[in-house]
Amino acid sequence: MEHLEILKYVDHTLLKANATWEEICTLCDEAVKYHTASVCVPPNYVKRIHDAYGEKVNICTVVGFPLGYSTTGAKVAECVQALNDGVNEIDMVINISDVKNKDYKKVEDEIRTIKETVGEHILKVIVETCYLAKEEKIEMCHAVTCAGADYIKTSTGFGTGGATMEDIQLFKKYIGNNVKIKASGGIRSLEDMEAFIDAGCSRIGTSSAVKLINNA
Repeated sequence: MEHLEILKYVDHTLLKANATWEEICTLCDEAVKYHTASVCVPPNYVKRIHDAYGEKVNICTVVGFPLGYSTTGAKVAECVQALNDGVNEIDMVINISDVKNKDYKKVEDEIRTIKETVGEHILKVIVETCYLAKEEKIEMCHAVTCAGADYIKTSTGFGTGGATMEDIQLFKKYIGNNVKIKASGGIRSLEDMEAFIDAGCSRIGTSSAVKLINNA
């Protein structure tokens, strides 16, 4: 795969707590130049990006990020605000405590509520695989599928681990036909990005892609 082709799969990401507007503009300028799939940014920057860049960039933001344990009502409110501000895609974090309590139906119901809120906009569901046992990952594949979300996503990038090929293969086995896969967390080489794409990932979440391709 040509290096620039990889960028079409990349959610060009900047989610650090101290991200400045100057850094966000650099991210967006790179997204415009290299035609990345989106920019994935903190919610507080969505409106400012939309006002500055309009339709030149596809804006993605995060909800319940990074720990996932805010209430469903709070996540819905975050979604509504982001949609009003001009976002196109939402990456939500599940309530991991509910998974650990084996309250899988509650997780599914929350995902369904968020999907109903975002409507035709893309919803990616972060299940934070580093905290889950295999059985729990399988249950999350079922929950994401049954709730009607568009993507299952491996990681926030803020947990104890990131995307693994083993998890991608497991997702492919258990998700429904309408669910796509986003690999995220710890992806810092062109070889890794290409491998995840070849394995069936439709999106890659990383902050490193443009820099790596420029260096290459």
